[in-house]
Amino acid sequence: MAHVHLIEGPVGAGKSTFAAQLSATHAAPHLALDDWMARLFAPDRPETDLMPWYVERKDRCIDQIWKITRGLIDTGTDVILELGLIQRTARQQFYARLDTADIAHTVYVLDAPKDIRHARVRRRNEEQGPTFSMVVPDAIFEIASGLWEPPDETERATRDIRFITPDATQFSAS
Repeated sequence: MAHVHLIEGPVGAGKSTFAAQLSATHAAPHLALDDWMARLFAPDRPETDLMPWYVERKDRCIDQIWKITRGLIDTGTDVILELGLIQRTARQQFYARLDTADIAHTVYVLDAPKDIRHARVRRRNEEQGPTFSMVVPDAIFEIASGLWEPPDETERATRDIRFITPDATQFSAS
């Protein structure tokens, strides 16, 4: 039975690096919201009133990613999803999709101290290496970091959630 691997956490926690490793382990495609947003909408990004613009486009991308995910699952292919569902309500809405479609899934939560995450994001902005999708300015880092809501007791009790702790060389489940 095909499986969805949902990767969540605050900006700079190491989600894309972990997703690449998980994708290789499971021979599964990695669909990342940031890739879609950068490719489709970055050139049109407004200077002001960013949040309503972003939320509307994020919702459209997630709908399309969901359509592709369903097609892959129907063919027996696991899928690695990195969707930026940083708030519990957004995750609950996505869980409802998974539950309605009766799709097996595991949630991987990555986190790190804010200063470490901020340094990672700044380094990624400069190096623009394999996990780079778009520049994340300091102001956006602060907004996104402030919105992060880790899974609460109810979410942890009702979902297969694995907390991933990155060390110096690899990721390990805890």
